[in-house]
Amino acid sequence: MGIIAWIFIGLFAGIIAKLLMPGKDPGGIIITILIGIAGGLLGGWLGKVIFGIDSIDGFFEISTWIAAIVGSLILLALYRVITGNRRRA
Repeated sequence: MGIIAWIFIGLFAGIIAKLLMPGKDPGGIIITILIGIAGGLLGGWLGKVIFGIDSIDGFFEISTWIAAIVGSLILLALYRVITGNRRRA
């Protein structure tokens, strides 16, 4: 897949992750997109390492979207933990 496809997947995966984990997050839409893109890459890598499958098959494959959303959820949770600790300090 090309970089444009990753940007679109990251955008939508970040938005879906944000909808699944509502709450206040510092950063806005740009951070959401970046978390989504990185989450897609993380999800694909975790799918390959943990399950031994190529979870990034193509733009319209459900495994690609599930991997991207799960990776985005992981990164969004980590982002909240890191920024939450920083705001309290």
